[in-house]
Amino acid sequence: MAAVLSLRWAGVTPEQYDAMLAEVRWEAQVPDGLVLHVAWFEAGALHVTDVWNAEADFERFFAERLSPAVQKVGLPGKPEFHFTPAHRRFVPPGAAGAA
Repeated sequence: MAAVLSLRWAGVTPEQYDAMLAEVRWEAQVPDGLVLHVAWFEAGALHVTDVWNAEADFERFFAERLSPAVQKVGLPGKPEFHFTPAHRRFVPPGAAGAA
């Protein structure tokens, strides 16, 4: 079942997020199981909503690729996050894009 990740990471800046993206390259090398990633900044924090085919897909991506990048870039603190089972997923025909 698809899982929705909701994440808030206080103190992360757009520049730090971009440095992590450059390190992990998840847009060029899409992680197995990632369906959608949206990130924005509000109230001094990074906010992320992801959809994964399964929570285990994110856990594998985190262990193998994301965690080493977080260490290398030196992101402050720890994120607050939780997973929720997706009830329904709809992607309009022709929807695509990055940045």
